[in-house]
Amino acid sequence: MAQPASGKTVLYCDVCSLPPEYCEFSALRKKCEQWLMETHPREHERLYGDQAIAQKMAMTTLSEDKEAKEAAKMEKAEQKNEARIARNQEKKMSSKVLIKRIERNKRKSVTSVYGLQVFGIDLKSTAKMLANHFACGGSVAKNPQGQDEIVVQGDFSHEILELLVAKFPAVPRENIEFAADEKKKKKEQ
Repeated sequence: MAQPASGKTVLYCDVCSLPPEYCEFSALRKKCEQWLMETHPREHERLYGDQAIAQKMAMTTLSEDKEAKEAAKMEKAEQKNEARIARNQEKKMSSKVLIKRIERNKRKSVTSVYGLQVFGIDLKSTAKMLANHFACGGSVAKNPQGQDEIVVQGDFSHEILELLVAKFPAVPRENIEFAADEKKKKKEQ
């Protein structure tokens, strides 16, 4: 019959009650090192000798290489972020705001304003501002493409242009365009 395996004897520090490998993380590190040097000089040499320190230093240079790689990675990510911001700014400056007059009935029409959200303008508050300014109904609605637009009751296309230029300097005047959408009239017979 084989003999049962005996347990391994683990050395514990008398000062902090941790194994000597973990004494360096203790608050009583210097006392632990002194106790280890007096009672177990071989173990002290293994943990705190010149070779052990040189080996730990070699491991820290690896982590410095990792830090350099991480710094390069962070710099690359920062450059990508700056490029993305520049692309978004370029896209924003090439975007158009479309003011469209839509005829509903014989004399009634609505004016829709599309494309303001690209410039970071809150559509709901702008619709309310336009409704108050022109004393008419104004709301945010979805157009057939599924995108939000401001709909103002009445034909205020040129007035809205002037008001948008005055109130929102982020929207360049050359980015605002007009479009007319009139229903075809029935032929009289």
